[in-house]
Amino acid sequence: MTPDLTHSLTISASGMDAQTIRLRVIAENLANQDTTGSSPGADPYRRKTVTFAQRLDTVSVKAIGRDKGDLPLRYDPSNPAANASGYVKLPNVNSFTEMMDMREAQRSYNANLAVMQAARGMLGRTIEILK
Repeated sequence: MTPDLTHSLTISASGMDAQTIRLRVIAENLANQDTTGSSPGADPYRRKTVTFAQRLDTVSVKAIGRDKGDLPLRYDPSNPAANASGYVKLPNVNSFTEMMDMREAQRSYNANLAVMQAARGMLGRTIEILK
């Protein structure tokens, strides 16, 4: 195989891996968008974020962090996580933001897949010519 085409496969694969992790984190955020604390005044689930790192020509996940944004409050004195004033801290997950992030990750994944398919096709045609 030619090194350049092989290298493009490696780059595309790393992009697909990074976007797969990003999609997993988005799914976790959406699954926990209603998860409050279990004791009075306890913090709820905090949205996770993904940071990418460039390594030579490839990409990888640098870190999975926590969104330090404000936690919204809802008045619900019957909730076990309610504070003394009856307010419950809610997760800082916005389903609209998560859906937009999911669409972006999906598009990036599909673009990397298209590059991989094109490179494989070119390699196949090269092998056919060499026969």
